Amino acid sequence: MSTPPWATLADWFTSPLGRYVLAREQQYFDHTVADIFGFYALQVGLAACPFLAQSRIPATFTLDLDAPADVMADPHYLPFPENTFDLIVLPHALEFADDPHLMLREAWRVTRPEGQVVIAGFNPFSLYGAKRYFGRQQTPPWNGNFIALYRAKDWLTLLGFDVVGGRLDAYAPPFATERWLARSAFLEKAGDRWWPIAGGVYFLRATKRVPGVRVITPARAARERRRAVASAARARESLTTRGPAQHS
Repeated sequence: MSTPPWATLADWFTSPLGRYVLAREQQYFDHTVADIFGFYALQVGLAACPFLAQSRIPATFTLDLDAPADVMADPHYLPFPENTFDLIVLPHALEFADDPHLMLREAWRVTRPEGQVVIAGFNPFSLYGAKRYFGRQQTPPWNGNFIALYRAKDWLTLLGFDVVGGRLDAYAPPFATERWLARSAFLEKAGDRWWPIAGGVYFLRATKRVPGVRVITPARAARERRRAVASAARARESLTTRGPAQHS
């Protein structure tokens, strides 16, 4: 039986193994983005996969070279001003980029201070990485440039991000059939305990830090307004109690 001609990573996500991985990734993104707040969020790549579906941010966009993205543009040169987005998700975008470091720099540029990026990547030090290295398939995802977890962390740190979370996932071997994937599902619970660095997929969550910049969030602004009103009220009460100052 010949190998299916997956032209894109989105096509591969319709295969049995692709659906398995996609379900694991969707679960992580749904849980993670629900706790990130702000005004604008952007998903770069895989526009057909709703990784921002559970985001509470009111304005969400997808960007890719082709439809069905909301914005069709080169992810290496994001067409947005600096400090625009509170959240950017990069699901496997770096692995299929001509210049992944440039793409990450662009993400840093358009992320606001204290905004976050969430990355999904294939782990080269896993059975997925072994399949890519020893296999002969030249279709996605095996023709991607799998980026090591430590390298992705280094890039984020050099740009000015603080890595604040992440995990590995997809510990089941990259079988091509649903039957064998189902038989291997027990490995997902055992993976973190017995071989924590061997997950087929990793996730990273990082916050943009800008020295000397104090971000006033809506909640913080409301608290400061309440403090100011309370201070003014106490000052008026003190003046009323003591009466006007007496001048000689």
